Amino acid sequence: MTRSFQTWLAAAGSGLLALSSTGFAQEQPTASVQEPLPLAPQVKGARPKSDASVLAPAATKLDPSLQNLAAPATLALPNKPDQVRIAELRPLSLKDVENLAEVNNPNLKAIASQVDQAQSQLRTQIAAWYPTVGISAQNLPGYTGGNQRTISPTTNQFTGETTTQKSYTFSSRWAMGAQLSAEWALINPQRVPQIAAARDQFEQFKNQYLIGLRELRLQAAQFYFLLQLSDDKVRIGQESVRASLVSLRDARARFQAGVATKLEVLEAETQLARDQQLLTDSLADQSIARRRLARLLDLPQNVSPTAKEQLRPLGVWTASLQESVIAAYAFREELDNALLDISAANSQANSALGAVQPFLSIFNNLSGFRFQGNEQVLVDLPGSSGWAVENAVGLQATWNIFDGGAARAQYRRAKQQAQENSFRFAQTRDELRFEVEESFYQLRQANRNIQTTSREVISSRESLRLARLRFQAGVSTQREVVDNQRDLTQAEVRYANALAEYNNNLALLRRRTGLDQVAVCQPPSLGATKQVLDDLENVPVPPEPLQPACQVAAAAQPAS
Repeated sequence: MTRSFQTWLAAAGSGLLALSSTGFAQEQPTASVQEPLPLAPQVKGARPKSDASVLAPAATKLDPSLQNLAAPATLALPNKPDQVRIAELRPLSLKDVENLAEVNNPNLKAIASQVDQAQSQLRTQIAAWYPTVGISAQNLPGYTGGNQRTISPTTNQFTGETTTQKSYTFSSRWAMGAQLSAEWALINPQRVPQIAAARDQFEQFKNQYLIGLRELRLQAAQFYFLLQLSDDKVRIGQESVRASLVSLRDARARFQAGVATKLEVLEAETQLARDQQLLTDSLADQSIARRRLARLLDLPQNVSPTAKEQLRPLGVWTASLQESVIAAYAFREELDNALLDISAANSQANSALGAVQPFLSIFNNLSGFRFQGNEQVLVDLPGSSGWAVENAVGLQATWNIFDGGAARAQYRRAKQQAQENSFRFAQTRDELRFEVEESFYQLRQANRNIQTTSREVISSRESLRLARLRFQAGVSTQREVVDNQRDLTQAEVRYANALAEYNNNLALLRRRTGLDQVAVCQPPSLGATKQVLDDLENVPVPPEPLQPACQVAAAAQPAS
């Protein structure tokens, strides 16, 4: 980053927070009298320019391992079922997802096109500084031909006799003419403010591209976390169904042995139905999460992404709350756009006043004409020809002295718009601070939830193990096993939600502050071999056949 973060801290105050042992800052008491805050135009400038160096540029090409996942043609539209049938499940990491999103996402490409459009509009306004040259031709060439006969009666004033007088005219001429004109505005009061407004709009669109890139990276991370969460819930659902099958097997065996009641078997079947419902919901969420991510990445129509990485904390946010807020003020383009809105409104006000000021331009018109033949002559005279050249140069001035107060009214409206935009700036500033504080506190909450839910999972897992031993020893009932199993499932779901919420708020802090001050967590060390369940717990989870809803609902109705 080219902007000095220490400069921003010095400009906005140095009341920071000290980091605690858990990585979060503890608030210090604030002074009763605060120094006057610097104004945004003093810190950022009245017309801040877009600075692409505050953000890592978007990728322009895919990694070699992702070449076959390039986006389909922009106007491609499948028309056969086989073209949209999923043929490949592609495992992707978070880094792969970000690379695919930056290269394939059509919305980011559309925003980049808007930047090019704004640049073209700025070039259009800059053209007002240059002269205009044009050429026009009347005949290339043109032919005029025809005969005209005129009969007019004439009366002799002495004799009173009336005679008829006839005349004939002939036309047969080729003619060619052209005019070359040039004009250059020497004084145009509206030219400078219009160019300034177009330049501000161009900077705004460049900022909008950076905002879109930040938002795209955030959405890619959030959708990936949702996919990881859905995968984890599928795993939890499968383990719960497997545990319920074990409990149901034990309950039926004890019932057949005469040491358990039918009630315990029904309780085990009820818990199995609950866990199967959890697994069904998790599988549906997993499919939706995959397709949601595929839409964002604009993947080929027959590919669905899967999560290569398991759900785990990404790292620890090392910046304090105050540092995060000041960073948001420094690096967020929304504040720059708010200042550019004020500048653009002031430029519009100046342009409105320019409508009632003098305009002065210089012009030069060169025209030429050549003909061959005659037109409207009494006698056809062959061989007549000629040419003419004329040049006119001079100054042209216009001044709309009185327009009924329209220009002054437009000036006031634009100034009022600038004042409104200043209020919008204050609103945006407050919203940015609240967003950072919200994500910061929610990150701390999620961190605490990870701590509590992890203990809950450990204790619930041990409670279920002891309950099963008690049930097998005949000193407990199936109800105790079912309750502990349900507690374990809920604890694991809450733990997975806490992990996903933590990563989501970490990504939000990156997006809302422009910082990347994250201490990456060390990956857990896993053994070379996968842990295998014993024969008593390694029960396969059979697929549940899907029956028509009407048939299932009819079977569940109570007997009349």
